[in-house]
Amino acid sequence: MCPEGRNPINMIDLTGKTVLVTGGARRIGKSLVIAAAKAGADVIIHYNQSHEDAEGTCSDVLALGRRARLLCADLSNPREAAGVIPQALDWGPLFGLVNNAAIFEQIDWNASDLESWNRHLMINLSAPLLLSQAFARSVPPQSTGRIINILDWRALRPGRDHLPYTVSKAGLAALTRSLAQSLAPNITVNGLALGAILPPSDGADSHDILENVPAGRWAELDEVEQAFEFLLRGPDYLTGEIIHLDGGRHVV
Repeated sequence: MCPEGRNPINMIDLTGKTVLVTGGARRIGKSLVIAAAKAGADVIIHYNQSHEDAEGTCSDVLALGRRARLLCADLSNPREAAGVIPQALDWGPLFGLVNNAAIFEQIDWNASDLESWNRHLMINLSAPLLLSQAFARSVPPQSTGRIINILDWRALRPGRDHLPYTVSKAGLAALTRSLAQSLAPNITVNGLALGAILPPSDGADSHDILENVPAGRWAELDEVEQAFEFLLRGPDYLTGEIIHLDGGRHVV
């Protein structure tokens, strides 16, 4: 029983609903795919080069009794990015879009060049815009949908390192809040800003990562899944919000 006789939060039933997760083959993306499947959704797993990992994740979804489909596209190519939603819709209507795919390179201001800048902006910001536009246009007027953008605590606390990455994620945070206004009331748009979840994919030194994390530890993947499921299934009055799952790192 909840305190004072309150009812628990009514969570949306995802049975028969389909969620598309970009970059869903491995690492955080895989956890998001599995969380959606555990919550009852069928899942479309987007990937680019990680075909073997994508097949493994697909098998895990099928083992949970949910349907899964693989969708390969290079999000650095605007034409391929624009084709993701139409391909996904061949499988049926979409309820959710999770913009998770990203590149994360340790490049400071001096090492940044136009190529690295444009690559980060295309994959981390422009592709989510293109996918969100196409997704929103696919949702019938009387239906509802959800967009969840995977962010980083750095988005609102930019530093000197990872310059193109940080700026692209800051842009995605702004896009989250802008689309929340533009797509209301049928489509909610929220962000999940992550901190110390997994060691950096770029091989950067992770020795000092916990030094400024008030929680003093790495997150558990099931904590990521719980926060994600809340945004995917929770109150539809919640939109334009960015939840920080970073052990308090963004407030230090």
